[in-house]
Amino acid sequence: MTRAVVPGSFDPITKGHIDIIQRCASLFDEVIVGVAENTSKNYMFSREERVDLARKSIGNIEGVTVENVDGLLAQWCKDRNVDAIVKGLRSAVDANFELPQATVNRQLADIETILLATHPALAHISSTIVKEVAINRGDVSSMVSEHVREALDEKILGTRGGGKTS
Repeated sequence: MTRAVVPGSFDPITKGHIDIIQRCASLFDEVIVGVAENTSKNYMFSREERVDLARKSIGNIEGVTVENVDGLLAQWCKDRNVDAIVKGLRSAVDANFELPQATVNRQLADIETILLATHPALAHISSTIVKEVAINRGDVSSMVSEHVREALDEKILGTRGGGKTS
């Protein structure tokens, strides 16, 4: 049985993330969406909210679960017998960031990193862009699931289902 993790902070999870997760599910027997903390980021959503939004957004994709990633990703993967780390690449900028991390993870835990090119129609989407558009009351419905759009409305506008960031 092959097991992969798609790690990220997912603040919030986007349709680009979901595309990578769906494609990963067709390549591996089991996929873990690993919701992690990055000390260099300021989060809009708590970890619990990010886990919940990821679970709601991925729906019932067979073989996919969502878990918290605590500590060093390489060690976390080793402890769970994960065969590969899968990351999406939107551009060469992402590759320049991900390649050194892949090398370190291989050194630390002898784990492979697979870099999947993002679908071109989704390559412009990032969690940062989603938050910026939503904060400025733009339409994010093409970038995130309905669950995430509603959570953004609630977080930014203080509404529950009534307001729209679209």
